[in-house]
Formats: sequence, structure tokens, C-alpha cells
Amino acid sequence: MQKFKTAMKTMGPAKLEVPSPKDFLKKHSKEKILPPKKKFEWNERRKPPVPLRTEHPVMGIQSEKNFINTNAADVIMGVAKKPKPIYVDKRTGDKHDLETSGLVPKYINKKDYGVTPEYICKRNEEVKKAQEEYDNYIQENLRKAAMKRLSDEEREAVLQGLKKNWEEVHKEFQSLSVFIDSIPKKIRKQKLEEEMKQLEHDIGVLEKHKVIYIANKK
Repeated sequence: MQKFKTAMKTMGPAKLEVPSPKDFLKKHSKEKILPPKKKFEWNERRKPPVPLRTEHPVMGIQSEKNFINTNAADVIMGVAKKPKPIYVDKRTGDKHDLETSGLVPKYINKKDYGVTPEYICKRNEEVKKAQEEYDNYIQENLRKAAMKRLSDEEREAVLQGLKKNWEEVHKEFQSLSVFIDSIPKKIRKQKLEEEMKQLEHDIGVLEKHKVIYIANKK
């Protein structure tokens, strides 16, 4: 009996190790121990001291520069600053930057505008090469398996025939009685639904895939 018993199937409390009376909670036993104190040292450069009240600034120094003539010469000789192009879109006069608004056709004037990037051309060549290798592989397998490719006319004829069959089955399904109260009616309805579902699947396959291969009959 003891061999096949688990720990959770015993009667009474589980047998655990009783804590020792010496390991009681002591005062300040859970407080964090701080690192020892260190002497503060200032290693950065100190600012110059504040001048004393008895110190006076140097007075009487004047510049001989004629600021009026200098400013006038700078304005006359300087290049005129072009105003920033803006546009106003409201009657209240709200101004916005014109260059970042998208109203200026600056991208179509670039030299590489409308030119296919080099990485896309390289990727298209790789895709074209991979498609040619895949077509050659398929052609070789079809040649080995004696498969025949449907022409566009045959594929269109098969597709129209499937759609016509679906319309006939759908018309027959619409002519069923409203109340399906017998087993033969239920079987008839289920059969028509399966036929319509299969026709829809075949039509979807033909419309999705432009190239269709069929096995030659022996």
C-alpha cells in the first residue's frame, strides 16, 4: 500500500521538516546593509569666484567702430536673402511650407525619375531566368510523362461548358421545394449541392491557371 501511494494521497497533513526553534526572526535581520561611507572628492574644474564688493569694473572703455556705417555696408554688399516659399490654404492666412507640401513637382524633374532601379532589373532577370528553367523542367517532365497542353480555345470551351453545367444544376436546385420533409428530397438536395460545389471548384481552377496539362489516353 505504501509503495503505490503518492504524496498528495496521504491522510492528514503532509510530512514536512519542522523549522528549528533557533531560526526565529530577529530584529533588523531583513534590513539592507549599506556600503561603507566614502570621502567625497570634487574632481571637476571649479568656476571663478564671485568678485568682491570692493572690486569695481573697468570704466571708460569705448570702441571707435562705427556700427551704423558697418551695418549699412554689410546690408549693401551682402546677398539678398530669398524669401522662403509658402502657401496659404485658408482665408484666415494660415501659412505652410511649400517645398514639403507636395505641391512643387520636384521629384519628376530628377534625372532618374521614371527609371527602373538597377536592383529591380537584376531581380527581374533572375526571376525570368528561374521561370525559363522551370518551364524547361516542366516541358521535360511532360515529355517524359506524355502530357498534353490544352490550347486557349480548348480551355475556353471547357470553361464555358462547366459554367453552362453549373447554370443547369443551379436551375434544378432552385426548382426544389421549399420544405424538405422527406429523405429522398434531402438526398436530392445534397447531391445537387455537391455537384455545384465541384463545378465551382473546377471553374475556379481553370480561371486561375492559364496553362492546363492533361494526360493522354492510352
